[in-house]
Amino acid sequence: MMKLTNLVWPICLLAAQNYTLAQSDLHSEYFTTTDGIRINYEIKGEGKAVVLIHGFMNTQENWKKATLYNNLTSVGYKVITIDLRGNGKSDKPHQPASYANDAEAKDVMQLISLLNISNYFVVGYSRGAIIASRLLILDKRVSKTVMGGMGSDFTNPEWPRRIMFYRALNNEDVPELKDMVKRVQDSGLDQQAFACQQKEQPHTSPEEFKKVKTPVLVICGDQDTANGSADELSKLIPKSILKKVSGDHNNTARTEKFSEEVIAFLKAR
Repeated sequence: MMKLTNLVWPICLLAAQNYTLAQSDLHSEYFTTTDGIRINYEIKGEGKAVVLIHGFMNTQENWKKATLYNNLTSVGYKVITIDLRGNGKSDKPHQPASYANDAEAKDVMQLISLLNISNYFVVGYSRGAIIASRLLILDKRVSKTVMGGMGSDFTNPEWPRRIMFYRALNNEDVPELKDMVKRVQDSGLDQQAFACQQKEQPHTSPEEFKKVKTPVLVICGDQDTANGSADELSKLIPKSILKKVSGDHNNTARTEKFSEEVIAFLKAR
């Protein structure tokens, strides 16, 4: 039986599609992707653009509970968050093909083009780090990448953990994940969209990582083994830096130390 630890459980989402912004400098907008999916994004602050990419069964709202979010704007960055397709206030297609062929990374790339941004930083946590790795490979405008809460396991296209999550969310009998599926259902989240995301989740191969020339920070909690070895992931990327901070998979991204390490990496020349 596969041991599953440090699962990220869903956090209640905003029920309404439109809401009053609590901060006057926070701008919430939608754009429509080339394949007709409506995506919600928000921008706060001015300066160099940093795109924050949320994890599985999370939304951009999760970043607002992290120290990093406000710290980035405080030190002069423009923070862009996005509800990836299938999550939050964005459309939730139920066809696996809508998530295939790097659709989520391409949504971010389209947004960057619409905003006329010539280069940017990207920070992803957990599954968000997987999408960040695709941007690292696909988009020459990415000048630095942070991969948080992620080890080397996702480089395997047949990653057993991904396949098991897909099977469970696709209503197959997976005893280890019954509680996860129940939480999705009890929270009124979109189980079918989540299943599609797991079915078509991208991977970045060791061969692709070997060609990376831009700086990468691999950062995880010292108690986080949910997605394999961060050490092994860092070894695959020529110009990567490995940092470990106190925490497990669920709480590391919210900590002050995580924020300090990320900002120090982004500001370094």
